[in-house]
Amino acid sequence: MKNFQPVNEAAYLTAPNFERYRLIMRLFYREYEKMHFQLDAEGMLALLKNYTGDQNYPSDQLKADLESLVAWKNLVTIQEVRHVHSIAEYKNRQFRYSMSESAVEIERLTVKLENLFLESGSLSTNLFARLNQALEQVPRLSRRPAKELSEWWHNLQDDFKRLNQNYQDYLREFYSGKGEKLLKSFEFIQHKDLFVTYLTAFVQELKDNENLITASLYQVSPLIESQLLDLVVQSELEIPHAASEKQEYREENLRENIFGKWQSFKSWFIPAAGQLSECERVMEITNEVIRQIIQNAALLVQFQNGGLSRKSEYKKLLEMFLTCQDLEEAHKLAAHAFGIQQVRHYRVNGERATDSINSSPYEEKPAEYSLKPWVRTYKPRLDKSGFLDRREAKLKQKAEHLAQMEAERQLMKGFIKGNRLNLADLQDILPAVVCETLLRWISLAYTTSSRSGITEYGQSFTLTDTGRRCVLQTENGQLELPEYVFNFEEQQDARTR
Repeated sequence: MKNFQPVNEAAYLTAPNFERYRLIMRLFYREYEKMHFQLDAEGMLALLKNYTGDQNYPSDQLKADLESLVAWKNLVTIQEVRHVHSIAEYKNRQFRYSMSESAVEIERLTVKLENLFLESGSLSTNLFARLNQALEQVPRLSRRPAKELSEWWHNLQDDFKRLNQNYQDYLREFYSGKGEKLLKSFEFIQHKDLFVTYLTAFVQELKDNENLITASLYQVSPLIESQLLDLVVQSELEIPHAASEKQEYREENLRENIFGKWQSFKSWFIPAAGQLSECERVMEITNEVIRQIIQNAALLVQFQNGGLSRKSEYKKLLEMFLTCQDLEEAHKLAAHAFGIQQVRHYRVNGERATDSINSSPYEEKPAEYSLKPWVRTYKPRLDKSGFLDRREAKLKQKAEHLAQMEAERQLMKGFIKGNRLNLADLQDILPAVVCETLLRWISLAYTTSSRSGITEYGQSFTLTDTGRRCVLQTENGQLELPEYVFNFEEQQDARTR
């Protein structure tokens, strides 16, 4: 997708004299299909006269048309030199013409476009089995020769392409203007069952094979998938082509094409995040077509029977009204004949005992629902409530906190001997709270240049590093750190001040 250039070969389709150019190219294409690849001007002139019935077809005009087609690269010229007997004949340059590869593809496309609505698609289910068989061969393909691998890849893509084209061509008939008219015609009623049976069988076969193909795709790991596609790219590169793209772009384009086709094949069966797979969309479209067929057929039958006289039905209904014993019974008969006159629909989000759509509302368990008026001024009623007195709980919580702090203070006070606390002297297993407190004091002292601080209990201290290291035994394990010494002032307890 890097070298976009104008397609001059398609210019003859829209040129001012496109009727003559298209006729010449169509005759060339018919001869090409007969393996008659080269034609001279005399042979083409004979074909034109035979096709148009004009025996006076101007040869000068044909020569000018052929030169235009050669200039557009639709025809390739080959000079005839084998039967030249003079220099004048050589200078006259008798040519033989053959179609270029681009012209063959363009003309083949025009033939397909002309017969696009004449070809009928089909919903073949054999392609699903072929695709599943191809995926079952994936684990063994890495040991196969490049030729077999290339053949497997082309067969897989051909079957996948046929699957897409077949169902699109078939279902397109139902969504076209002619298809809609056919579905609404009375002649379609006798063919309704045949279409419904055919589409239902396709949906059922699609559901059965979808699970098998999806399971096979999930079994292919990303590593095997990447290695397989790399081998496919290498096998395609080994096939020589006379007129291929530039060498530096060929591998890149092949890789992009092959990986893109494989990703499209996977997304046809495996849904992406938050999206339906193409297989699920096909089933939805087919079910919708079945629903339309049945609905249109029912409407056609109803419309066909709508013209019948209902005089006897009305007479029978009047007789039933006359035999009613009271007004209540007449109301019941009217509701049965004409339906309910006043209907209210209620929608709730409550849980149901069953999810069946055929269950009657009378089979549901009774439940109560609060209804709110649909007015702007409505405001929900707020229930007034007081608040709890939590003073006792707060005082209790405060007392527990103070008791805990006092216990921690007494615990730390027990480690201080003679206004001095050396970490190396702590030999017992220390609680976690003691380690946290010591580390907090060390961090506090290192925030000042004098290595001093005040504890949370109001004690002033100075921190000294002896230059040695010590190991403290704690509840959480051993803690190795420098041997620090805390020197406290004379009054240790803030309460004695």
